[in-house]
Amino acid sequence: MRTLLLILLTALAPVLWGSTYIVTSELLPQGLPFTSAAIRVLPAGLILLLLNFAWPQRRHWPKLMLLSLLNIGLFQAMLFVAAYRLPGGLAAVLGAIQPLVVMLLIWLVQKQAPAQAAVVASVASIAGMAALLLSPDSQWDLIGATAALVGAISVGLGVFLTRHWQLDLPVMSFTGWQLLLGGVLLIPVALTLEPGLPSLSQTQLLAYGYLSLVGSLLGYLLWFRGIQQLSPVAVSSLGLLSPLSAALLGWYFLGEALDGQALAGFITVLASVLIVQWAMLPAGRRQQANPLTSRQA
Repeated sequence: MRTLLLILLTALAPVLWGSTYIVTSELLPQGLPFTSAAIRVLPAGLILLLLNFAWPQRRHWPKLMLLSLLNIGLFQAMLFVAAYRLPGGLAAVLGAIQPLVVMLLIWLVQKQAPAQAAVVASVASIAGMAALLLSPDSQWDLIGATAALVGAISVGLGVFLTRHWQLDLPVMSFTGWQLLLGGVLLIPVALTLEPGLPSLSQTQLLAYGYLSLVGSLLGYLLWFRGIQQLSPVAVSSLGLLSPLSAALLGWYFLGEALDGQALAGFITVLASVLIVQWAMLPAGRRQQANPLTSRQA
């Protein structure tokens, strides 16, 4: 029961992140991906550190800086570049390689072969994502597509290293430092490549506030807590819930279709996520979670 609750809480993070595309495309000023990424993470990091400040050990700083770059700085930058330049569906399909990236890293570094069911389910999730979100008139943009792929690889490597290193910091402080440092890394890029932030309307201020407090502060707090206690493959698979959440929001708010092929894709991705969660459970818990095994017992 405790593992199930932890999975559900961790899953809430990508469900919240699913709103990023609709908020970015519909509410934020256009053409400011790096500025928007910095605004999203910096205030959240400061608030978390004010609530629970812990100073990292000296030997942990290089690792913390790299994690901040992979999990926050580079990923957030690539996320917003993809959000501005690609249809959300295409970005999500490219980002769906993340669980496979994590499995490959575990295989190469830790010499642990991935569970066959997890590999098959992860491949199926990419096909399901394509069926759900791609349309014949989807427009490819090389920069946007590259950004989506780099973002998926970045966060996959970040998830793996976060669990592999297990830095000795409280999760709130650990999350706060990454958000703060990731935001600091984004500032010079934003100042160099983008124009100044225009005067913001009340709606745009609320949109930035939502992305920072809900998407970053709450979302990443749940995400890193999950990485500390769950399999990194299971956590990376939960990230696929983000485009599912985005699809539901698009259906509800924008009247986008969710039937036929798209509905089949939605069900395929959701089933794939559930299969990966089951496959990554320890053997004893997997038997307990199997209703047929439980009845026989």
